[in-house]
Amino acid sequence: MKVALVAESFLPHNNGVTNSLLRVIEHLTRRGDEAMVIAPESRGARGPVRYGIASITRLPAMGWPGYRDVRVALSGTGRLSRILEDFNPDVVHLASPFVLGWTAVKACHELGLPTVAVYQTEVPSYADRYRMGWGEGILWNRVRNIHQRADLNLVPSTYAMLQLEHLGVDHLRLWPRGVDAARFNPAKRSASLREQWAPHGEIVVGYVGRLAAEKRVEDLGRLAAIPGIRVVIVGEGPSRAKLEAMLPDAVFTGFLSGEELAEATASFDLFVHCGELETFCQTIQEALASGVPVVAPRRGGPIDLVDHGETGYLYTPGQLDEMVGYVRELVQNDEQRARFGNHARVSVEGRTWEKVCDSLMDLYAEAVRMHTSLPHRPWDWEDEEVLR
Repeated sequence: MKVALVAESFLPHNNGVTNSLLRVIEHLTRRGDEAMVIAPESRGARGPVRYGIASITRLPAMGWPGYRDVRVALSGTGRLSRILEDFNPDVVHLASPFVLGWTAVKACHELGLPTVAVYQTEVPSYADRYRMGWGEGILWNRVRNIHQRADLNLVPSTYAMLQLEHLGVDHLRLWPRGVDAARFNPAKRSASLREQWAPHGEIVVGYVGRLAAEKRVEDLGRLAAIPGIRVVIVGEGPSRAKLEAMLPDAVFTGFLSGEELAEATASFDLFVHCGELETFCQTIQEALASGVPVVAPRRGGPIDLVDHGETGYLYTPGQLDEMVGYVRELVQNDEQRARFGNHARVSVEGRTWEKVCDSLMDLYAEAVRMHTSLPHRPWDWEDEEVLR
């Protein structure tokens, strides 16, 4: 199989989209397939030219206003069509398509290539967090137009599926994420790390993720009212300086990956995620694999991941008093916290990346069959003019 992976971001930029693509490429490499990645050039770093079996083609890009590390590809349909035509893939995987993905779906339409569009980022809802709420409707229109033109659309959670169904998108399939339960494991818990973070035996309440407006990390400041805890924040992003000023008693580790991340996650007593715009939330799944109970909003991906009252708690979005109450309950009850942690580990066992990627190969094949069997849909140029 020859697979072209078109991504809005890729190495050296680390996020959920990149992480999923790396696991897919590793799977394709083990199978002996062919692959290429098309992604925007990164800021200040060239990045690798290959990963596993995949060559990486970079396109000129500019930074997103207010968040320069997010890169927006500038190439038009013609250039992307030439790249895809030269590679001649069996299927094109559109990873979290939005800007480059819009160009790619047009190029694939012109070339007659089967497409699988993976909805991973709720970009339109970010608009309000970045004081651009006026543009949210236009952005949802872009999401709808991309996914309506793909042969098959993959969503990571039941909530995400309902979102696209509401937009009128069809050909939807659930494709969640795997977790490395060997790396993210309760056995990685570090006494020395905990002594460094909480020298007086405090309960460690942790967060892992990007430090950006849409993650609502500042909501962790409400936990200051709970005695005997230490908040530890793992991650990097444009909001870090602001958050350090708002949360002076929290520990900020910066970006961690690999074994360092696994050790840090397993060393939490409780994981709290306040972001309300998660289509999946892989860091929650990694916390569960590490035997750490989770408190998160009842919206998006966490609904599928957190078993309320068994592996953690889901609070009503925006109701921070409810969130604080759940955290307080788990902080004060060692036995309940331990029971939730044991259930958390069991809840994700078997969710391997090998199984998840095997199912993706079947979905690729389904997209190819659908592309050849369904009538060729004409391009609606009126929609494109609206998006401009």
